[in-house]
Amino acid sequence: MTKQSKSLWARFLFRDKGFLPTNRFLLILTSVSFILFLASFFGLSWPWVLIIYGLLLLISFIDLVSLPSKKQIKLTRTISDKVERNLPFETSVHFKNESAVELHYQIMDSLPQSFERPFPLSGVIEAGMARRIMYETKAPVRGDYQIDHLFIRYRSKIGLWNKQTYFTEPQSVKVIPDITEMKAYLESAQRYLVDEGVIIRKQASGVGEFSKVRNYVVGDDPRMINWRQTAKLREVMTNEYEPEHGKYVTLLIDCGRMMGTELKQGNRLEKAIEAALTVTAAALKKGDYVAVIAFSKNVKVYIPPAKGLSHLQTILNQIYDLQVEAVESNYAEVFHYLQTVQKKRSLILLFSDIRTFLYEENALHYLSQIRRRHRFLMIGIEDQTLNRGAQSEPNTVMEAMTKSMAQQQALFKRREQNRWEKQGLEMLEVEEEHIAVAAVSSYINMLNRGLI
Repeated sequence: MTKQSKSLWARFLFRDKGFLPTNRFLLILTSVSFILFLASFFGLSWPWVLIIYGLLLLISFIDLVSLPSKKQIKLTRTISDKVERNLPFETSVHFKNESAVELHYQIMDSLPQSFERPFPLSGVIEAGMARRIMYETKAPVRGDYQIDHLFIRYRSKIGLWNKQTYFTEPQSVKVIPDITEMKAYLESAQRYLVDEGVIIRKQASGVGEFSKVRNYVVGDDPRMINWRQTAKLREVMTNEYEPEHGKYVTLLIDCGRMMGTELKQGNRLEKAIEAALTVTAAALKKGDYVAVIAFSKNVKVYIPPAKGLSHLQTILNQIYDLQVEAVESNYAEVFHYLQTVQKKRSLILLFSDIRTFLYEENALHYLSQIRRRHRFLMIGIEDQTLNRGAQSEPNTVMEAMTKSMAQQQALFKRREQNRWEKQGLEMLEVEEEHIAVAAVSSYINMLNRGLI
């Protein structure tokens, strides 16, 4: 394909500037040619054919030169520089027609291929008028993206030609993880956990730091009643305590091959990052220190422990674009690294695939050492395919064999999981929709029980 033919093809695909005949022009040209062809059987001479074609070309030329120039059109885009993965967001295009003619237009934005593309945006704008055109899109893949051009195609007055051009509007868009659950926790921690069906264990009576005085409710320890405030306000008031602040939480995020397993929405890594951010928000809100380590074959990201909600933005900026790598996870490497950077007692939350982890005998030595100083909890996502296979009702020999293999895998996983837990290494496997709330509730329960 020559350079000129490539340019013409790109023009038809709305990727270049130039002139294109409209469907109306092609239809008129085809109709006139057919009529002249029929008329030639009745003695129509060639001079008349040339005259008719000449008039048609003259009219099309006049229509072509009447098209407004690019200088008479203004096109700008307004888009958020930070959006959440797989959540719809609005983008606006400001279109100003400074010409003296009404324009029938089609607009396309140069969004990345992974974005939803609701194009072309069609409409009519009057002469000398301005309009704000809104469209909705969403980005299913995290990362940094560059959007450069706005393409526009507008029709001539008679409608025989389209002029196509583009405006350079370079803008960068950062697609971060879906932080809906994190924001829900920050708005109301108790409502977030209760709505998910999790009941937080109460703090042991009188243990921890004094938090506040509140109204007495059924189930509160009568020994915690604040009689001074009760007499003053003439309402039964009770003291509330909370765990001591300043604990350390270390989050390990696996980016190895098995974390690329596709789920209903996204993959395991997506859910792990979203859950890690929610736990981070919970810990920082309580005044604890949070550190993050992302790893696959080697350690990819290390964020030292710090406290305060400002640290949440630091963590988000460094892990929002983590991607799955086509390598096996090296647990021994990350546990060895953890021992060198985390000297203080910490709650270690590992987000990984439990079935893969169970085969890692080399990691047991490091975990036994970690267990002496730290509290360890591994959180994974249930394999729904394996569960369905183990619970299915077989009707054929093949289905019976499939169920048998699924049950064998499930029994192996349960047996190995029990063996690891006897070493004091807790493991939790939940549905993908509940991984965030399970991680947060586990953290709060351990905090309330004084295990960290």
